[in-house]
Amino acid sequence: MLAKMLENYKNEQQLAGNRFRHEMKYVCTNSQKVLIESHIKGIVQLDSNAKKSQEYNGYYNIRSLYFDDIYNSCYYENENGTDMREKFRIRIYNNCKDRILLENKKKIRGKTQKLSCELTEEQCNRLIEGKEIPFDNKTPDLLRKLLLQRKTKLLKPVVIVDYDRIPYVNPNGNVRITFDLNISSSQRLENFLGGDIGKRPIMPANEHILEVKWDNYIPDYIHHSLQIGELRQTAFSKYYLCRRFSMHK
Repeated sequence: MLAKMLENYKNEQQLAGNRFRHEMKYVCTNSQKVLIESHIKGIVQLDSNAKKSQEYNGYYNIRSLYFDDIYNSCYYENENGTDMREKFRIRIYNNCKDRILLENKKKIRGKTQKLSCELTEEQCNRLIEGKEIPFDNKTPDLLRKLLLQRKTKLLKPVVIVDYDRIPYVNPNGNVRITFDLNISSSQRLENFLGGDIGKRPIMPANEHILEVKWDNYIPDYIHHSLQIGELRQTAFSKYYLCRRFSMHK
């Protein structure tokens, strides 16, 4: 059974193309954000997903529920810069339950890979509550892997990460430039799919996270447009920052 699950998961990775992307993260201020946007707006386009809702015109909200084991391995692996590392999360957009995604993000040698599958609302609630989830041969392999690690590593939900994202894209190099604002954490895990989560900001009001992602190359004209001031690069994920806030408060 275990061998079959691992083989299916390996096949799923192959179907995903085993695509690993470059990813750089920076802390930027309001003034740096405005300046960078003024430089890139002529050479990148606003992601169409940020235009779909009148309520979220120009951006969208991301809410993620992250998992970790009883040893807080994901947290400490990020802190120590462990290579390779991975983590599971459940993600929704614009507080909408119509599309609930289970994601596995892996990082190795400075590159990232993300695999995902859809969850039903019932499956999501069962994962939050720590209840058993029945599965059959139609159950996505990614969900099977999480269920296996729930038994072997005692994975459980530990923190909610909530923020607003302004996304820009360019097809050359599959470049994606995002500004993540209003980054907040919450321990009200039971309200992940709805209700007040009591968001708690984890960064100063004047600071945001800038992320730049690309496949095999980033065009020179985009690279040069980002050379503004002295941006402070960070290796820590939003998960780590939010989890550190809750663990050491």
